Amino acid sequence: MAHAGIPHFHNTDGISKIEIGAREFQCIGALPPFDHPHVYLDMGKENEIVCPYCSTHYVFSAKITAGLSDPISAVYQPQQA
Repeated sequence: MAHAGIPHFHNTDGISKIEIGAREFQCIGALPPFDHPHVYLDMGKENEIVCPYCSTHYVFSAKITAGLSDPISAVYQPQQA
């Protein structure tokens, strides 16, 4: 499965800032069927990034376990085929 190791996050709740425990991830916008193209985002050495599709502001936090987020509801688990 292509995205098994890459965390996916969404912003269905319209939160102004989502803290995440990853610098490389995919943003899907909102939960399907209202998602946008699943885009790979890489913060590099920075601590924040804005999704070019939905403008969600993601902030890296070393306090958060890799692949999780605050709020936890922003974590998306893709359905396995």
